[in-house]
Amino acid sequence: MTGAARFRAWLVAAIAATLLGGVVLLVGQPATGPLPTAPLKGGPAGQGAPLAQTGDAAVTALLRSRASAILHRDRDAFLAEIDPRATPQFRDAQEAMFDNLADVPLSVWSYDLDPADVVTVPKGSFPAEELWAPEVQLNYALAGVDHDPTSKPMGYLFSRHGTQWFLASDTLTSRNTWRGPWDFGPVAATRVKSGLVLAHPDNAELAKRIAGELDADVKAVSAVWDQPWSREVAVLVPSSDDEMKAFVGPEFAVDAIAAVAVADRVDNGRHTAIGQRVVLNPGNAEQMPPSSLTVVLRHEMTHIAARGYTVDGTAMWMLEGFANYVGYRNSGIPMDAAAADVADLERNGKPPTDLPANADFAAGGDKINLAYDEAWTLTSFIADTFGQHALVTLYLRIAGGSLTADVGQQLHDVLGLDKAGLVAGWQDYLRRKF
Repeated sequence: MTGAARFRAWLVAAIAATLLGGVVLLVGQPATGPLPTAPLKGGPAGQGAPLAQTGDAAVTALLRSRASAILHRDRDAFLAEIDPRATPQFRDAQEAMFDNLADVPLSVWSYDLDPADVVTVPKGSFPAEELWAPEVQLNYALAGVDHDPTSKPMGYLFSRHGTQWFLASDTLTSRNTWRGPWDFGPVAATRVKSGLVLAHPDNAELAKRIAGELDADVKAVSAVWDQPWSREVAVLVPSSDDEMKAFVGPEFAVDAIAAVAVADRVDNGRHTAIGQRVVLNPGNAEQMPPSSLTVVLRHEMTHIAARGYTVDGTAMWMLEGFANYVGYRNSGIPMDAAAADVADLERNGKPPTDLPANADFAAGGDKINLAYDEAWTLTSFIADTFGQHALVTLYLRIAGGSLTADVGQQLHDVLGLDKAGLVAGWQDYLRRKF
């Protein structure tokens, strides 16, 4: 395999991971292995309505105390909320989680409880006078990155002994429990002007590389994307496949990707997205030369910058081509090396004759490589011929507009070309390039 092909293989593996959920995977974070029991609206599990003065109020106070203990680093108060009869594994995991959060800059950590949404728990699953499994959401925000907190599901089981309520487990109900980086080991946080890198000690060198270029990468994205965005990015560097899947979802073959951009909630009307992260696969990223890592990071950051303006299901050639354009811009990587499949077609007298179809980006092997090559060279043609602002304007029209809109009309409104004219100009651009 040539050097250029090796680079392209790494890059396609990285950027192909943005195909689900539009540009960014919308993650309802994965589970920890709950028991398959049926949900039941009402009070404490299997016992009717909650006792107003003990269940709801006491557990609400417990969660408030737990959140305060984390924010104020009060280890004794945090552990006092754990049921003394909890398994050693759960207690150890809770102790480790608290300790692992020590270096994580948090601006928000709180819980929401819905006492009307309760699930059943199998009898005998935990020794207590009463068990209760209401819906609980964790709200957290990384200081300096998250302007609004994001919410995550926590499958908590609460237990009562006498009048005292405790947290008994986070795996014994049918609810999913989200796992953060702090559930997988000590977390080292590296803060720079434009964002934050969260990694474990075994990935310290890679985290240092990322932090060292984060400011420049955000600046590079902002030089093209001229719409408002936070200009701050959180990068997560997991240490295992299980951790990677906890952040991006179980759908991905995580050993085949280098990075994924994720978000929890998107509001296209307000052009905002909550809980955005770039998740880097260290197993692949560590083997990249600096230029390749930069392209991948800038590609994913472009998705983050544009996510609030992007409608799911829109034209992939615009989504991925635009992100590739920003990623490769000023990278020093020649187009004939990074877009080798298109270069080969042009040199063989068989240039592209149509825009890449969305299905091409979900294909395997050479077809997906070609789709990304075509999308990048197409958006590069638009930027080089009509200017970067025109490319951004076209992105907003196509990626942020109606899925049923006439692409030919959108092209004409922005570029003054119909689809045939765009393809003809693109072909001429490729002849000149290759």
